[in-house]
Amino acid sequence: MLPTPDIKDLDFNVYEPSEDSFLLLDCFEQEIKFLKSYFQQKSPIIIEVGTGSGIVTSFIMSNILPESIFLTTDVNPHAITTCRKTVEYNNSQFSGCFDALQMSLTTGVRKGLVDILVFNPPYVPAEDVPEIPDSERSDTWLDLALLGGSDGMVVTWELLNDLDTTLSEKGIAYILFCARNKPLEVQKIMESRGWKVDVVISRKAGWEVLSILKFYR
Repeated sequence: MLPTPDIKDLDFNVYEPSEDSFLLLDCFEQEIKFLKSYFQQKSPIIIEVGTGSGIVTSFIMSNILPESIFLTTDVNPHAITTCRKTVEYNNSQFSGCFDALQMSLTTGVRKGLVDILVFNPPYVPAEDVPEIPDSERSDTWLDLALLGGSDGMVVTWELLNDLDTTLSEKGIAYILFCARNKPLEVQKIMESRGWKVDVVISRKAGWEVLSILKFYR
């Protein structure tokens, strides 16, 4: 088993890594041979959307595809700060390209640029998706990492609907779902749009069942 990155100075406004985060780490450890073979002739551009603590990007950078170009995004400014610290602490020898930007999803990213997209979305069903706070001192930043609106899928569908223009020709998206997100229905819809969809890994976590789906052309 590959080592889990350490997190220093986790802000209380930032999502603390939990079963979903660790499932993503296991997913990429499982996919390592495939990814190294798939991108053997290039340094892929990897974007983690909603990075939170930065533990997933740090893990990929250390163990999976260290020669890649990395970008993380999050609407939460506290997450951006924490992500930078996590990457710097765990990847002190990394000399490649990395940046962390405060923005929503992949807004501002050039179309067709992303080779690997990683997303642990706000997947908890709720009446509404929370508004972005107007102050860094707000105590509601964490809600943005948790509450996903109807079926917990409002934010995820926003990303899925733009996937065709976000990913490169050989691009792959790894997205986490809980059972209440109805991932099998999502799979059917995306397949009807021409996507190939694989369930990479699935696991019961307490009262919830989590799975990671891989979307590619």
